[in-house]
Amino acid sequence: MTVVNRFLKYVSFDTQSNETADVTPSTEKQRYLAKALKEEAEAMGLTEISLDEHAFVMATLPTNTDEKLPTIGFISHLDTSPDLSGANVKPRIVEKYDGKDILLNAEENIVLSPTMFPELLCHVGEDIIVTDGTTLLGGDDKAGIAEIMTAIQYLIDHPEIKHGKIRIAFTPDEEIGVGVLKFDVEKFGCEWAYTMDGGEVGELEYENFNAASAKIKIKGLNVHPGYAKNKMRNASLIALQFAQMLPAAERPEHTEAYEGFFHLTGMIGTVEEAELSYIIRDHDSNKLEQRLKYLQETADYMNKAYPNDTVSLTTKRQYRNMREIVEPQKHIIELAENAMKSLGIKPLVRPIRGGTDGAQLSFRGLPCPNLFCGPLNLHGRYEYVSVQTMEKAVQVIVQICQNVRSV
Repeated sequence: MTVVNRFLKYVSFDTQSNETADVTPSTEKQRYLAKALKEEAEAMGLTEISLDEHAFVMATLPTNTDEKLPTIGFISHLDTSPDLSGANVKPRIVEKYDGKDILLNAEENIVLSPTMFPELLCHVGEDIIVTDGTTLLGGDDKAGIAEIMTAIQYLIDHPEIKHGKIRIAFTPDEEIGVGVLKFDVEKFGCEWAYTMDGGEVGELEYENFNAASAKIKIKGLNVHPGYAKNKMRNASLIALQFAQMLPAAERPEHTEAYEGFFHLTGMIGTVEEAELSYIIRDHDSNKLEQRLKYLQETADYMNKAYPNDTVSLTTKRQYRNMREIVEPQKHIIELAENAMKSLGIKPLVRPIRGGTDGAQLSFRGLPCPNLFCGPLNLHGRYEYVSVQTMEKAVQVIVQICQNVRSV
């Protein structure tokens, strides 16, 4: 089965996660793909296959050499983003893309255009898989799953390629940041691993945001508007005031590279009460702490302007930058870089402007940088993936396995 055939099969599973759930997996439908992958691993003849109660799938391709080599792993996630439906995905392959607009949906006039997404032009002449514009595609991260399974099958079919023990895992709930909290690192049993969850060809990432979330709750005072003078405190307006006190230039839409941000992700409110939800990100841990301090200072200021306890702030650390764990073990990065270079792929080493399962796993004893798997315009109706990029990702996995040496 080709990487494309696998990918088209996997995106037929609706695996959207649910950020309001308090169980793992957050949606039962993730289990269906997990079960299918377990059965596929069994059919391939892999060993140490497991599917646990939290929908984690693990399997092993045994070593085929007497040389004592490190055990390494490859990981991708089952779920798709809560941001847009992953049900009834209708993928379509645009063969030999010509650089022009792609009409995704004539009825709703949804167009994937290089005018809006100029990176499309990097894939002229390639075969591009797109949606019908009504759902996301699910390349994040079913492209990664397809690439891992295809690479493992290639190694099975080519026993002349000598390699050590290789572990694979597929995890739930990456998109809501909680899946690998229940990942059994000891059971996985690797010295290091790679998540296949990046975008453009050549991406190699071992830096990610330090992350926190914040809830700002505001107590208002509601009285009849006809008699409200000097009495009413409109919680919704106070919430707007709070939001406006944060630096406008430090929102996601105005930042790039190593620039952090305050991102307002939700707002609800009445006159009586209101609530703001934020995520706060920065690659520099000290700068993240400064951002959290700024939020607290803003809340304190507003509690001086209004009756005390009008504004309450709750913050929560979410994950840390894995650079401090991975960078000292440079051989992990060099192995991936050399694999890409041997295939004529230029490594693009740059920070992730987001999180990754690899960040949490790195701090739990499994160094885990992130490699490209192809999908772009993630979490939305304009998501697409190049067939040729997926094929190159398969080749990189095979090359890494072939190149592993004792360290």
